[in-house]
Amino acid sequence: MCGIAGIFDTAGRRPIDAALVRRMNAALRHRGPDEDDVFTEAGVALGHTRLSVIDLQNGRQPMANEDGSVLVTYNGEIYNFRELATELAHCGHVLRTRCDTEVIVHAWEEWGVRCVERFRGMFAFAVFDRRRGTLFLARDRLGVKPLYYTFTDDGLLCFASELKALRCLPGFSCAVDPTAVEDYFALGYVPDPKTIYHAARKLAPGWTLLQRIGAPRAVPVQYWDLPFVPAPPLSLTEACAELVARLREAVRVRLVADVPLGAFLSGGVDSSAVVAMMAGLGNEPVETCSIGFPDPRYDESRFAGEVASLYRTRHHTRQVDPDDTGLVDLLAALYDEPFADSSALPTYRVCQLARERVTVALSGDGGDEHLAGYRRYRLAVAEDSVRRRIPAAWRGAMFGMLGRAYPKADWAPRFLRAKTTFQGLARDLVDAYHRGVSLLSPELRARLFSPSMRSALQGYSALATFRGHAVRAPADDPLALLQYLDLKTYLPGDILTKVDRASMAHALEVRGPLLDHKLVEWIASLPSAFKLRRGEGKFVFKRSLERYLPASILYRRKQGFSVPLEAWFRGPLREQVRETLCGDRLADTGYFDRAVLSELVEQHQAGRRDYSSPIWALLMFDAFLRLQEEE
Repeated sequence: MCGIAGIFDTAGRRPIDAALVRRMNAALRHRGPDEDDVFTEAGVALGHTRLSVIDLQNGRQPMANEDGSVLVTYNGEIYNFRELATELAHCGHVLRTRCDTEVIVHAWEEWGVRCVERFRGMFAFAVFDRRRGTLFLARDRLGVKPLYYTFTDDGLLCFASELKALRCLPGFSCAVDPTAVEDYFALGYVPDPKTIYHAARKLAPGWTLLQRIGAPRAVPVQYWDLPFVPAPPLSLTEACAELVARLREAVRVRLVADVPLGAFLSGGVDSSAVVAMMAGLGNEPVETCSIGFPDPRYDESRFAGEVASLYRTRHHTRQVDPDDTGLVDLLAALYDEPFADSSALPTYRVCQLARERVTVALSGDGGDEHLAGYRRYRLAVAEDSVRRRIPAAWRGAMFGMLGRAYPKADWAPRFLRAKTTFQGLARDLVDAYHRGVSLLSPELRARLFSPSMRSALQGYSALATFRGHAVRAPADDPLALLQYLDLKTYLPGDILTKVDRASMAHALEVRGPLLDHKLVEWIASLPSAFKLRRGEGKFVFKRSLERYLPASILYRRKQGFSVPLEAWFRGPLREQVRETLCGDRLADTGYFDRAVLSELVEQHQAGRRDYSSPIWALLMFDAFLRLQEEE
């Protein structure tokens, strides 16, 4: 895994400051500590920092073709590179290495912008073509690898693996986009293609950007979307058998490496399935790593140990300190923009543990999104089945009134907490789902934001992101629509961002078999009833794994990878929370109402409300602001 950066002159062939690209490289050194290099000529500079995984001796980048007319800087893995290399050789190309990087160069020569359609893997890359006078940027279909870019006022297109490299650019504006702040406090991350800054964008998953010298600023083009095209009918038994075969094959292609390789093992269904497939494909015990917590409400280490014993892995567990709160500032520096998923802390620790033993680790990321593992899918689909039986005109009036009248009862047993259900039934599926996954409700965000901030938003709501994706969704049933929304927002914006930054902080490459686009496309073609049946998520997946994993793993209650924020904010972080939220920095931004900030602290620390998620989001936003001040 690597870091990439570069500058391209869209106006002509002016000299590019090589020292500037070296500074951008230096900001990405953690992503590729093995070696780095910069290519420069009039009008272009490409930088690269390398984590050597395949063909350790010959994979230096930026890499060129035989005559030097095409160069690439690339981050990721192309798992079908050997097959492509054979095909390209038959087409007359001469490949001098056995690494996947060189395949990209020749694939560009042979297929142009359509080369990305041939790649199976995770990637973000830039190809400079001297003859055509073009720079081509591409990001993998699901967004496993990041790519940021900006156009400067004087006609330069600059790109990098992380925002911190773009902040090295002279004159880069760190002006914050108010709509990104609204998105962040709704979702806990800034969804693609936005960044926290007006000046920079993310290249969205499954999109490319082709910029020609002398042409107007290019706009991204989508080359892939998840097709929910029904497969030929399969019985449940047939689907189970094919799912295992496809999963095993997705794992197999990810075992190619010239460095030590292992796996994360949380004890959940997805990581356990990956380890089971790995154990069946190799002769050596699998290296597995997991994190434990002293509090049994958060600890899954005994389940990980059960799977490790079953498959005789070399298992390593490290217990996270219950007061492991010292990572707040470090996380802000890693993520570059506000990021409020608190599971980034244990993710950082498990990556740290894994890197002590391996350079590549397989993970179970993506299973919950593609196979309907989240409890929220079950609740949203059940709610929508009720919603569809009631005329829209009646629904809004009847349930809207009940939602307003029914008291909020967070303290009560779950079956008595009907206010949120009534409110959800009064809305459509997209609105209700967006509220269900939001850290702060629209009403709380409206109270939290100052009048000037609300004015700056000009009526914008984070719901607009979900609405935009829903309009384009190639899905015709409620579950598929919700999965599509998560594929476009939560998966790349939260899960994959979290894992990429936490792993690359330790120069660890993480590969996700359940993110294989061929597997994902096939799963999307299955009936929703195979994924969610009678309230059981991952139905076909769990059924297919019954030969490989015990019921205690497959059918136990999902715990998630969380930390005890509620207790932290009333215990070891009590004073830090009070100083941060009631201090001047957040209030002085002009974004927030000081009285509401204080109210959140008082209500939470008095035990009257659980505001742990909003408080964590504010702590991480404050850490982002402090990072800005220090630069």
